[in-house]
Amino acid sequence: MVGFPLLLVPLAVYNIIAFLMPGVSFTDPLIRLTLLSGEQWQITLSDMLLAAGVLLLLLEVIKGARPGAKYLTDHLLSLIVFGAAAAEFVLWPKFGNSTYCLLTLLALVDFISGIALRTRRRAVVAAAAPAPAPVSKSQPAAVETPRAAPAVEPAPPRPEPAPVVTPAPAAPVPPATSVAESVLLDQAAPKPTVNSPDLQPGSQPSPDTPQR
Repeated sequence: MVGFPLLLVPLAVYNIIAFLMPGVSFTDPLIRLTLLSGEQWQITLSDMLLAAGVLLLLLEVIKGARPGAKYLTDHLLSLIVFGAAAAEFVLWPKFGNSTYCLLTLLALVDFISGIALRTRRRAVVAAAAPAPAPVSKSQPAAVETPRAAPAVEPAPPRPEPAPVVTPAPAAPVPPATSVAESVLLDQAAPKPTVNSPDLQPGSQPSPDTPQR
């Protein structure tokens, strides 16, 4: 938002009185104040305009000191106000007095202070920004080598389950009845007979019998 140049107010009041109220004098006292010393202080219209100009200049400086408060258009308007006031002071006889000269100087101070504050703000912003580190020509710039990815250890192999050995089937045990039958059959079988009495089963040979 473009700001309004406050120094234009006392200059505009002076122009209104000079053109529309020619019978009003800037040097006639408007207010008389008695001080503690007993002296009377006479305040004229020119004194009031100058006091208003000083206060408005203070407000302009405070407004311009805030960051981002004044744009380039505001400084351009302040320059236009100063140029118009200086032209009236030089060219018009009604404005050729000390009061209007001081008002013109206040407009000039407003323009110069705005430019100085803007330049100072840029310098502070540039100083606050971190400057890149200079790279010396003698030493080559360090090139960051990419870090190798950490080696991933392979997972230990899982032990294979031992094969289950199926026991061989045991030989079938013969039943007790078959064993008893086989014993009976062996006892009932007849013993073989031998013609020679010496070779009968169960007999021992006599010692006198010559061996064949």
